[in-house]
Amino acid sequence: MRDADALRDAGLLAESDVAAAKQVARRYAIAVTPHLAEGAQTSDAIARQFIPSAEELVIAREELGDPIGDETHSPVKGIVHRYADRVLLKPIHACAVYCRFCFRREQVGPGGDALDAAELQAALDYIRGHGEIWEVILSGGDPLLLSPRRLKEIIDQLAAIDHVGIIRIHTRLPVADPAKIDGEMVAALKCAKAVYVALHCNHADELTPEVKAACGRLIDAGIPMLAQSVLLKGVNDDAAAMEALMRGLVAARIKPYYLHHPDLAHGTGHFRLPIARGQEILRDLRGRVSGLCQPTYVLDIPGGHGKVPIGPDYLSADGTGGWSVADPDGGTHLYPPKAAEKPE
Repeated sequence: MRDADALRDAGLLAESDVAAAKQVARRYAIAVTPHLAEGAQTSDAIARQFIPSAEELVIAREELGDPIGDETHSPVKGIVHRYADRVLLKPIHACAVYCRFCFRREQVGPGGDALDAAELQAALDYIRGHGEIWEVILSGGDPLLLSPRRLKEIIDQLAAIDHVGIIRIHTRLPVADPAKIDGEMVAALKCAKAVYVALHCNHADELTPEVKAACGRLIDAGIPMLAQSVLLKGVNDDAAAMEALMRGLVAARIKPYYLHHPDLAHGTGHFRLPIARGQEILRDLRGRVSGLCQPTYVLDIPGGHGKVPIGPDYLSADGTGGWSVADPDGGTHLYPPKAAEKPE
């Protein structure tokens, strides 16, 4: 479903909201797969992520068209080289679904600016010519929308570059259309180098049996999976929802990696909450679940200055050369503890 009328006809959009959704569609892409449309019928957390709303028409003064500064670090079309040892390679700018909070929402969409054959080779040549690049992250858009044949061609060319040690795939497809993660797709991802798949997943309701089976096909083939999530108001902005998400991911053999504070993309203010609230949720999560379930809460600094951890701080100097340490329950303790008095 790619427009407001289709969403209305499917019962996902009220008639009173159609006009605003059409206004949104003139600026930002819309797409909801049948799998997620089914989920959105019963899960408000899924519907909020993918169904357009009038709130997207409100653009705050601090919001940006390129909130994390991709363009600042793009020496060649399709390449973002922000950190010395790794690059983003964006061969495609289309997605199976379009998240309403996407930080690249000004660039992605049907018929987006995908790389042609010559542009792709220029991007690969850039990677070949920079020996400091150890990790290549396929992003976009969603690189798993490429056909398995085209995907394998790219991965094989990357694997043939001596200094590239890791290939990472950022994708929403296992959540959006799990049937597409079939044997042919899995085979396309295997190569002589280490390949990781980072899944974008924000709520436990997304982890349906079909999604878990799709991820299982990748993991059983020896492809490790990580998860990246975005902290979103009205979706996962309390400790119970975050706990269910992180437990669900770990139970599916997917390691939580980053929890992103929402970026300052145009028309996304209704998803953002204060950083202090995110820190509170992460502090609560620390007391609820093991280290396996703990993501790193990060902020991508606007302007292209990179991401930094912004989780809660448990340490403060006590003024005597030691530390005051907060435990997950809010208690404080001296480190090192005061030495016990020796008996006379």
